[in-house]
Amino acid sequence: MLAKISKRHSAFQTLISTILSARAKDEVTEVISKRLFKKYPDAKSLAKARLSDVKKIIKPIGFYNNKAENIIKTAKILVRDFGSKVPDNMQDLVKLSGVGRKVASCVLVYAFNKPALPIDTHVHKIANRLGWVRTKTPEQTEKALEKIVPKRFWLILNDVFVQLGKTICLSRNPKCSICPIRKYCKRVGVNKAL
Repeated sequence: MLAKISKRHSAFQTLISTILSARAKDEVTEVISKRLFKKYPDAKSLAKARLSDVKKIIKPIGFYNNKAENIIKTAKILVRDFGSKVPDNMQDLVKLSGVGRKVASCVLVYAFNKPALPIDTHVHKIANRLGWVRTKTPEQTEKALEKIVPKRFWLILNDVFVQLGKTICLSRNPKCSICPIRKYCKRVGVNKAL
């Protein structure tokens, strides 16, 4: 979903869509983002938005109260500290409200085409199941994958693993029999598969 958004949108819109996407369905994020950007297409307009208006627009998305506050705060920081531009480095991105390493990595990859490893639950789970890493947290997975995955593959790893994790390598009852990479998988932690 983020790859689709970033091809049509600004770095600002990619950033805000990524913040909104946390724990939300891609289809919902896409619809809500379009609605939000119709009224607030850039950092300056969102920085001036009323919280109640933004909440109303993004209400169908989970955690909309927190996300509304975060995206307005982020817009204000962008206007005040970055000349309304989205920074293109991890150090500055994680200073924004609602932006952790995963969101920052997504922005680097999808808005700026810079190598980064966005590690969500799917990437973390699949890297461990494959036996590539033995980690307990996405942060540990990021550090471990940076050491073993060549940089030229970082841009696509997230897309491939997220799609695989949503459709085949499910948390419960993964569909190992139809997995295109099953012959490379050690199935670490898989007790029951379809």
